[in-house]
Amino acid sequence: MEILDCPLLSVNVRVWRFWSFVLVHNWRRYISIIPVTLLNVFMFADLYRAWGNIEEVIINAYFAVLYFNAVLRTLILVYNRDKYERFLAGAAGVYEEICALNDDVITKLVTTYTKRARFLSISNLALGAFISGCFVIYPLFTGQRGLPYGMFIPGVNNFDSPQYEIIYLTQLVLTFPGCCMYIPYTSFFTSSTLFGLVQIKTLQHQLRNFRSENLHETTSTLNRKLQKLIEDHKRIIRYVQDLNDLVTYICLIEFLSFGLMLCALLFLLNIISVMAQIVIVGAYIFMILTQIFAFYWHSNEVREESMAIAEASYSGPWLNVDNAIKKKLLLITIRAQRPLEITVGNVYPMTLEMFQSLLNASYSYFTLLRRVYN
Repeated sequence: MEILDCPLLSVNVRVWRFWSFVLVHNWRRYISIIPVTLLNVFMFADLYRAWGNIEEVIINAYFAVLYFNAVLRTLILVYNRDKYERFLAGAAGVYEEICALNDDVITKLVTTYTKRARFLSISNLALGAFISGCFVIYPLFTGQRGLPYGMFIPGVNNFDSPQYEIIYLTQLVLTFPGCCMYIPYTSFFTSSTLFGLVQIKTLQHQLRNFRSENLHETTSTLNRKLQKLIEDHKRIIRYVQDLNDLVTYICLIEFLSFGLMLCALLFLLNIISVMAQIVIVGAYIFMILTQIFAFYWHSNEVREESMAIAEASYSGPWLNVDNAIKKKLLLITIRAQRPLEITVGNVYPMTLEMFQSLLNASYSYFTLLRRVYN
């Protein structure tokens, strides 16, 4: 199966292909990456200019960090394009293999997770486009000249005509490729972990029922079936390891940057009093939390379900089989007790417990910052 024909992966890959980040190489890659990178440089320059105005610095830093992550994700994606394409091609092949299995339970499982992955990918794009649109039109309703994102260009007054109109339109246009650089990567992570869950749950189902259909199968037949399940387990292990290699350092950057921004936004929420600003800052905090939670939730699901393979192996019909088959099942059980994990910078696993620890740490730093400020 071709990558673009795999319904579970195709939504995000088509966006990447349009901008020529993967599968093709053309001019669209440069008209997205280079201008957005320059915009991000000017955004960080504006942080230096506005230093001392804590409210302006925190708000502008939020967008600067957001675009920095978008640029970093895209540069890593383009630099490791071959690795991503091999990973996606392998996943598409396994998806076709699983779909070909003549099993109603597995077919229902694949359909359910495919619909979920497509819904999340499409809704993320739609929601990202809507929120980005709100970002860029909000300054029009403030009653004074303002830009969607703070930026500083030496020697240029951003609020004099015609510079203001040119800069505003430039930011308006660049918001779309910036959105396409950021959101599909999050959806790729989600879709990939969901497909990992499809593979794991398929293996669990097959282990529970590898002998249920025909209790009179010969030992050699059962050995062949079990050997195939062992190969599937090894393939799942490689799949999660490959996914972790692709995303672990992106997760580390986001852990550091968004952890700091969450602390800063909580502090900003504590010192502002205008209701409109409170709503906007609350929306920024909500976006950060949902972004981080999506990563940690799906990673935690992969970890928990990978350990449930051991229970599925033990629950199978192994009582009256040959000792050689029992030994293979025991090996599967032992290996499955080592969880498959997606990690942050290859340092610690992304679990819901670690997500809670991240929130606790951000809140602790927020209280410390508030005490120092007061």
